[in-house]
Amino acid sequence: MADSPFPRSSRSGLLRTTLNSSMAPQNLSHSLLILEQSNAEQEDRSLMENTADDLDRGQSRMDVLYPQFFDVLQTQGAGQEAFEVIQALTHVCRGVMEQLELDIDHGMGGEQGTRQRESMLTWLRQEINTWRLLHALFYDRILLQTDRQADDEMQDGPMLGGSEKEVIQQLYALNATLREYQLVVDWLEACYDRGEQQNPLHAHDRMMAWENTLFQLENLQGAAFGKGHEIVTRLDPDAPVREKRPLHALDEEDNLRLSRAIFELIRSGRVDDGLKLCKHFGQTWRAAILEGWRLHEDPNFEQNVSGLHEKLPIEGNPRRDIWKRCAWMLADSKNYDEYSRATAGVFSGHLGSLKTLLHSNWHDLLWAHLKVQIDIRVESEIRGCCLKNYQPMPDDYWNGRMTMEQIFDELNVAKDASVRDYAQDQLGIIQRHLILDTCGELIQHMVRWVEKDTAQQSPHQLRFMAHIVLFLRQIGRVEQERQGGKIVAAYVEALIARGEPQLIAYYTASLSNPLQVKLYSRFLEQVEQKRPRELAVDAALQAGLDVEQITRVTVENIRLAHQPLGEFGEPQSGEISAIDQRKISALEWLTYLPEQRGELLWQANAMIRTYLASNKVECMRQTFRMVPADIVQQLVSLYGSVDNIPPREECCLKEYLCYKVYLSGVDSFVEWNRLQQNKPKKPLASHAASSQDNFTERMASERKEQAHRSEVVRWEHKLKEQAKQTIETLYNVLMFPDKGWLVDPFIPKLPENAVQLNWDHRLLQMEKLRSICIPEIALLLNEVMFKSGDFAGCVRLADEISSENRQLYKVYTKHKLAELLAKIADASLELLNSKLDPWGYPITT
Repeated sequence: MADSPFPRSSRSGLLRTTLNSSMAPQNLSHSLLILEQSNAEQEDRSLMENTADDLDRGQSRMDVLYPQFFDVLQTQGAGQEAFEVIQALTHVCRGVMEQLELDIDHGMGGEQGTRQRESMLTWLRQEINTWRLLHALFYDRILLQTDRQADDEMQDGPMLGGSEKEVIQQLYALNATLREYQLVVDWLEACYDRGEQQNPLHAHDRMMAWENTLFQLENLQGAAFGKGHEIVTRLDPDAPVREKRPLHALDEEDNLRLSRAIFELIRSGRVDDGLKLCKHFGQTWRAAILEGWRLHEDPNFEQNVSGLHEKLPIEGNPRRDIWKRCAWMLADSKNYDEYSRATAGVFSGHLGSLKTLLHSNWHDLLWAHLKVQIDIRVESEIRGCCLKNYQPMPDDYWNGRMTMEQIFDELNVAKDASVRDYAQDQLGIIQRHLILDTCGELIQHMVRWVEKDTAQQSPHQLRFMAHIVLFLRQIGRVEQERQGGKIVAAYVEALIARGEPQLIAYYTASLSNPLQVKLYSRFLEQVEQKRPRELAVDAALQAGLDVEQITRVTVENIRLAHQPLGEFGEPQSGEISAIDQRKISALEWLTYLPEQRGELLWQANAMIRTYLASNKVECMRQTFRMVPADIVQQLVSLYGSVDNIPPREECCLKEYLCYKVYLSGVDSFVEWNRLQQNKPKKPLASHAASSQDNFTERMASERKEQAHRSEVVRWEHKLKEQAKQTIETLYNVLMFPDKGWLVDPFIPKLPENAVQLNWDHRLLQMEKLRSICIPEIALLLNEVMFKSGDFAGCVRLADEISSENRQLYKVYTKHKLAELLAKIADASLELLNSKLDPWGYPITT
């Protein structure tokens, strides 16, 4: 491998290629290719939308991640396909990052817009890095380690007597822990970013030949420094250390810059580029030193080359042990600059030299620790398996062995505050637990963040955490589904604020049924218009949600919500308040599925009971209009026949018909009362007739009187017919069949969920409404008959009330019964005045 002193397995190289690639992986599904094309088209369109995008300072750029992540997850499947999804998520994040970089280059949004976009870029880089880490580690854990498990059991032990390269290749193939260490190192190197640091070699072209030192040695009267300035007397590479004298100050600066550039290339995993850099600047001796870490292998000892007569070149350093001890001594020495010491420390396992240089960054320190741990483990394997005497390493080298948990514990208490802050930051905690493979603890941390600091979590942080949970669930690493569901639920709540039904339904479907109902019903409560409601229901059906239960809970939540009145209080009589209108409109949720006709009746009846008790007749009428006129036929067709209708639906149907009859009676009485109060007015009387009156005027006056008489006759007829109809409709309430008005029909048993339905509470409400409405209907009926002259009918009303067949008298209080009897007594008195007996029969002697 080119970026580490130790070879890796073939899979490590494949993962490294994935990590270092800036383009989308070539093995993605066809859907990802389509996604790339859509991103390109979006980039073209974005150039035409600069003005609109400038208003939100790049937020719209970031928000496209919501639908794009949703689109990617549509391709999700089991096994290896889940890892393709992770690569696709990384790709769409990179596309958004490129858009933000273009906006910054174009100067959109001014300074404030640039700052906000740079903040978004910082987050996206970290998110992309975390996705890459997730993919690399779990691809190895889930797929490769499973495939190698059988091979591991077949191995007898470590390879003995092989070359250094063969021994370490086998070590990487069998040791999953070491392989994970190397994967994390690969990730840290691939994600390395020098930030805004200036190129240390920006002022140089080709050579660093210490020309200033040479000039001063040849001309001791150099103008740059005084005569007393002492420098080296020789120009070999070891002269500064051997003579303990410096080079010329300018050459020292050049050397430091070159050392820094080389180390930065090594830190980014580009060791070969570091070698080329040494050669480019004429310091081939430094390049030769950097070659000493390579593992030794002599292919001429292999059996398969016996037929060849030419000698194959030897790979690596046959005296690697001596080189390594010298490199350790260099890294431990104070006579070299910190970059040269750290460069030697990388290849010799010297942690102190690396920590001195990389003390202020969490990722750099983690990289340093892991490079040392890999070096120690590899060196131990070589010295234990290769048949060769090796130069001993110092005791401090072997004492540097640490576990991954110990490394993170040390990072948590690092001296530098920035390292401690990142270790305790969300991204640091997420990356730590992914590396440690402690997914349960990671989810617990995320749940605490969601529960304690929900307001401080941005929607994109919730999106990031939710998709981590979904991936871990897909690969079977979520032990407590309830904890993981809390994180996804928090993301769904953030989506609810955006109001995109497809996304909300899709992510809600990944939760438990109680959470599905709770969250999606909360979303539906915010949807007021008809077309958005249809889209929300369609999205729920496509996602496989329990639409019947969700819409039922939605209607109940709206119906039972206690909302304060507006600043104007209750509206005038005959008007509907906004609160009541919202409750009534909610019944529309139950009209989309034919299976919910029974639920529609149940909820509508519950609303009507409330409005009837509150004397809100107009609200009652509006609620009644929400129920389809052919509800009876729909229920019969739904259940096959009348006999198959369930008990709840049967009771609801009768209750609905009771309200229908009641409204018909009330409306008929209102119409009769309107007619009765609008008797045609008699035309104004003309002045007294005189002999001088014009014949035409007298004829006009007579025609008016005749028209008035005709109009009165028509009014009386119409009033009589309306009174007859009103009496009939009001009697329909009192004489309602099958046990009476608002009395449930006989059913063999109560519904199975009678307790959840509050069945007893409903019966109590109906009984209360009977005690209120039946006396009122009786008084209305008596008024119509009394004013129509049907005094005998008023008296017969007493018989209906007192009849034991329906026992209507039981709904009366003493006060209400006395009021009705007083009205009937007035009718009896009118009968007596008409020479009839008190019951309306002729008096016989």
